[in-house]
Amino acid sequence: MQVRLQKILSQAGIASRRAAEALMAEGRVTVNGRTVREMGTRADPAVDDIRVDGTRIRSAEPRRYILLNKPAGYVTTRSDPQRRPTVMDLVRGVREYVYPVGRLDCDTEGLLLLTNDGDLASTLTHPRHGIERTYEARVAGVPDGAALDRLRTGIPLDATRTLPAKVTLLEKTGREAVLVLTIREGRNRQVRRMCEAVGHPVRALRRTKIGPIADRRLKPGTWRELTAKEVAALTKGRPEGRPLH
Repeated sequence: MQVRLQKILSQAGIASRRAAEALMAEGRVTVNGRTVREMGTRADPAVDDIRVDGTRIRSAEPRRYILLNKPAGYVTTRSDPQRRPTVMDLVRGVREYVYPVGRLDCDTEGLLLLTNDGDLASTLTHPRHGIERTYEARVAGVPDGAALDRLRTGIPLDATRTLPAKVTLLEKTGREAVLVLTIREGRNRQVRRMCEAVGHPVRALRRTKIGPIADRRLKPGTWRELTAKEVAALTKGRPEGRPLH
């Protein structure tokens, strides 16, 4: 049965549908040896030779949902032209083509999801779904009430104001403080830039929660499979009630 290429690539675990469109636009997708850039192109994964960067895709790959506690010093990508360590170095042995959902800066630690479920990845990264992400930020100085209120109401970044955030002062010393911030956006280095904007630059940053998923027992550099219950919690509200597998 012929279906849209974006859907085929998503179901094969190559990328979300939006990311699949980018792959096509870049000329990295071929069908039976022909480069395909047209977004409405259809193909039959059981018959056609569909390739991304020259590698033939495998359909009906088992779904994998991995929770990784990323240490600092690893880039959140499948490969890096500068040959820096990537998060894929930490999940060796996973045979399926999993990829990171969203990003954590190289110098940021904490929880990161990797999957080959393109529909779930799209749901978690699309701004309209507003998936909450919680961070613990160790900052220079101790923010006063006015600074905390600015973080809560929104900070102008890239000509637009950030959405309201949940902010708690967790602890403080004479020269530093630890803030817990929960945001519903994924702008580039957003937490760091927000704290910088109120005069308290981040000295260390760790993501502790993604939506309903948290695990303080997971050691840095290690990973585990999500439980069926956790996957169900993440996929709550999945468009059209798509099944998990």
